[in-house]
Amino acid sequence: MFAASAAATLRRYAYMAAMSGTPMAGRWMLSAIWTPMCGQTWWQAAASFASMWAVMMPAMMLPVLVPMVLRERGMWSDLPSFKSGLLTIWIGAGYFMFWMLAGFAVFPLGSALAAIAIRVPALAHAAPASAGALVVLASLLQFTSWKAWRLACCSAAHRCASVTPASASAALRRGLRLGLQCGLCCGNWMAVLLVAGVMDPRAMIVITAIIAAERIAPCHVRVARIIGLVGVIAGLATMAQGL
Repeated sequence: MFAASAAATLRRYAYMAAMSGTPMAGRWMLSAIWTPMCGQTWWQAAASFASMWAVMMPAMMLPVLVPMVLRERGMWSDLPSFKSGLLTIWIGAGYFMFWMLAGFAVFPLGSALAAIAIRVPALAHAAPASAGALVVLASLLQFTSWKAWRLACCSAAHRCASVTPASASAALRRGLRLGLQCGLCCGNWMAVLLVAGVMDPRAMIVITAIIAAERIAPCHVRVARIIGLVGVIAGLATMAQGL
């Protein structure tokens, strides 16, 4: 599933890369994903974004979801393998349902900011420096006790699942809760992906690696802070280039 999602994501990126973006003040390009193409309605643009988001999320989040679900499934010793497999599928469905809902919230916000940048050249000119500032803020969050707590919650999520889901709906709700926990933990890096370029495969690969590293590494807090330090340096460099 991961390989199929990654391949579909790369094909989608290649398709979107063939479309020209909009040159903006400040020497950057506004991705075509945020605005309707010629002849498109806003609903069609939203559907295009949703289809891209739907193939991107499994490619990005399966590396952290699979270990969580396998640890949780290992605690269901009282279930036959077929039923535990079905419950696992429902948990995965709930998890990605959360991320799809997040995408539905992201598109209107991104489109509104894109429309403002098109109409206000001064804001467009400040966008690169603002993006660097957001990277710095997202990276500084790595050093907070809140981030350490969120990482601990994600690594111990399976311990909250000592009670086997009684039904598909319970497993779906469990997946939604896992998605929310994951979103709270890595939301800072998803914000960085959005400003770095949601259609940039290099940015997606880097953010995927960051999220997986800080979640899977045994010393996840130390890894998160090392990543945060690198992010602060990169953000400051981006700000300097944008000024």
